[in-house]
Amino acid sequence: MSDEKLPVASRRDTARGLLTALGHRRGLVLLALVTLFAGVGAALVAPWVIGLMVDDIVAGGTGLLPFGLVLAASVVSAAVLTWVGRVLLARLGQGTIREVRESAFRTALAQPTSRIEAAGTGDLVARLSGDVRAVGEVVEGALPAFLTAVFGIVLSLIGLGALDARFALAALCAAPVQFFALRWFLRRSAPIYRAHRTVVAERGQRTIEAVRGVDTVVALRTEERHLAGIAEASEQAIGLEVRATRVRNDFNVFLNGAEFLGLAAVLVTGYFLVAGGLVELGAATAAALYFLGLFGPMSSLLYRIDDLQDAGASLARLFGVIGLPSPAPRTQERPARRGAIDVEGLRFGHRPDRDDLAGVSLRASAGERIAVVGASGAGKTTLARVLAGALPVGGGDVRHDGRAIGEWHPHDLQDAVIMLSQEPHVFAGTVRDDLGLFADADEERMLTVIDALDAHWIHRLPEGLDTPVGESGHPLPPGQAQHLALVRVALSDASVVILDEATAEAGSADAEILDDAAARAIGARTGIVIAHRLTQAVTADRILVMEDGRIVQSGTHADLVETPGPYARLWAAWTAW
Repeated sequence: MSDEKLPVASRRDTARGLLTALGHRRGLVLLALVTLFAGVGAALVAPWVIGLMVDDIVAGGTGLLPFGLVLAASVVSAAVLTWVGRVLLARLGQGTIREVRESAFRTALAQPTSRIEAAGTGDLVARLSGDVRAVGEVVEGALPAFLTAVFGIVLSLIGLGALDARFALAALCAAPVQFFALRWFLRRSAPIYRAHRTVVAERGQRTIEAVRGVDTVVALRTEERHLAGIAEASEQAIGLEVRATRVRNDFNVFLNGAEFLGLAAVLVTGYFLVAGGLVELGAATAAALYFLGLFGPMSSLLYRIDDLQDAGASLARLFGVIGLPSPAPRTQERPARRGAIDVEGLRFGHRPDRDDLAGVSLRASAGERIAVVGASGAGKTTLARVLAGALPVGGGDVRHDGRAIGEWHPHDLQDAVIMLSQEPHVFAGTVRDDLGLFADADEERMLTVIDALDAHWIHRLPEGLDTPVGESGHPLPPGQAQHLALVRVALSDASVVILDEATAEAGSADAEILDDAAARAIGARTGIVIAHRLTQAVTADRILVMEDGRIVQSGTHADLVETPGPYARLWAAWTAW
């Protein structure tokens, strides 16, 4: 696991971000709160009416019908208003969650690939899925209950005070116990929830790594080691969940004690006030009912803090992603793109003690096609990723069309340079959707490019362009997945195309077709081809040979074959094989 974790927002930053999101829906916030408050108020009319009924019965009255009608109206209006309030609150909450989720996702996409890889994709996936789901569950269940409890407490205390201030004081006897219980609970549970979220993210990262590299894991027979790592993270998560449950159970003991203390105080106070003729029996009855109605929301309020705290930890992780630096909006016109590349003294190292690129210099003219060859670990992929902006420039200078790569707006650079690796992703959706993700192309242009790249197999799919592919869709073998990705490249309007062994997974039957498709996808644009097969280098305008992070040879195929050196040895080995 990497030590470069994605940040977690502070409580202040989380609160500020949440208030900003809610501020975009001020009208809905006000309407939901007012409706929910009115619903709770309507429900609390019942204890007052029951107290009046008791006094009427004690006085020998028989007119119970009006009281019954008022009670019925109270129950019906409370149910209706509470239902409407919860619906409005759900709409408010889901809209806010959507905004937060989209902001986090947008910010994540704007990060350099190296930043996400260093932190681990498992952590990001856990935040954008598990944390969003946790907040959503709280919005649907805990938040309405929490707000209902708050309003119920406020109105119940007002009702007790209106009957007699001494009832309200008696009810507050439970407050010190509840306060100290809540303080004890928050102090002990908050670190547990934060640690649980972190462990779950680590478990997700380990699982993703094992699944993605399942072939390597099986080949090296390290299944047990990976299973042990996942099991260790799971045991840590279970241990934290058990600790959280123990803390919650202890918290409930305090709450039950507070309930007993408060109810006893209200009943004793009512007894003495009624015995002394200071209040009517109906008022004492209403006071007891108000306290019972008060303690329910109070217990719910304190108990729901558990859920809200969990959601708070999830929100802090989401706002931590949102707080990452993102590119500022474009403030100038998009630069002209020709495809010229100039690299001078480029240095880069994945680790501080080792240079993966050691003083690389090269120049590619607009429209020139350069093949980069070398043994595994020579630095070819690292060079490609630096040129594409996926890795930062550690030292030296990299320029696209005369401008330093750091001076380009990230969005402009992404438009100008497109890079395709040897493991292209097939996006879930139809073939048409997949091809339209990165280019504003109509069906006619798609069909033209498909034919130009000899991807005729697309026409033979069950539904042609409308065939679902990707996860749960029509399965595409590696060769077809790469071919589809090359069609995407051809549809883009980038001025520089970087292919990092983009046809490496092709079998012998597909190799020639895909190599030809790659050449056509580049077209007249500048092409940097990390060659997996030396036959790809033969037709290049120039070949660069890399060893140990350096360019050790440069020239055409004909020149390099005739010159004793690394390329001649590679070609001899290739043709002999």
